[in-house]
Amino acid sequence: MGNLMKHPAGNFCWFELATTDQEGAKEFYTKLFGWQTVDTPLPPEMGGVYTMLTLDGKQVAATYTLGPDMAGVPTHWMPYVCVENADAIAARVAELGGEAMCPPFDVNTFGRMTAFKDPTGAMLSIWEPKEHTGADLVFAPGSTCWCELATRDVAGAKAFYSDLFGWKTKDSEFMAYTEWINGETAIGGLLPQDGPQWEGAPPAWLVYFAVEDADATAACAAAAGGMVCVQPTDIPNTGRFAVLADPQGGVFAIIQLTMPM
Repeated sequence: MGNLMKHPAGNFCWFELATTDQEGAKEFYTKLFGWQTVDTPLPPEMGGVYTMLTLDGKQVAATYTLGPDMAGVPTHWMPYVCVENADAIAARVAELGGEAMCPPFDVNTFGRMTAFKDPTGAMLSIWEPKEHTGADLVFAPGSTCWCELATRDVAGAKAFYSDLFGWKTKDSEFMAYTEWINGETAIGGLLPQDGPQWEGAPPAWLVYFAVEDADATAACAAAAGGMVCVQPTDIPNTGRFAVLADPQGGVFAIIQLTMPM
């Protein structure tokens, strides 16, 4: 399991694709990012396999098949935040108006986790590491580099996550956008769901993957059966990004950085 990198509490540490077609997802993402796959059988009561997605032997993410108990849940990427005590954070979620999806539970000897819905309606997971500390590689091409919350309640999200994880916020001078700061490091963003383009879209976290060429990656995604939801677009003084969807509908973003994050 991934144990090459220790993630500070409050940082995003793991990234998981829950999909309706695991084999199809493996084919798509290995073409897109050059990942390799390592399958591990799940317990008999769960069935199937848990697939580690690796790059040059380093774990970057994982994927699994949505089970019958998650019928109707669409394919989605789920980021995890590293915490020191999953039970304490889950209790705090409830105190702050969020809702834990289940009590924290152990994942074998790898760690302890739960998922929760924040007061704005977005889902997020927490991970208390034990043997598995999370991704072995981040902020490099083919790995995650940013997580972004889109919500209609920016003020509520700021208050909730600042209290829950101790994140600070930094508002952009140039656009309606806020950075999440953990310690002294910018780890993600907050985007208001303003305008008709957001009609019908639920609040959600979006995972970004770093790439060397945003245009080429977007073209590869389309050729492999995915969708380009937002065409490659420049972000001044940051890079060039696009929002994509895999063939099963899992939405994610890519960014070709022109400056360190």
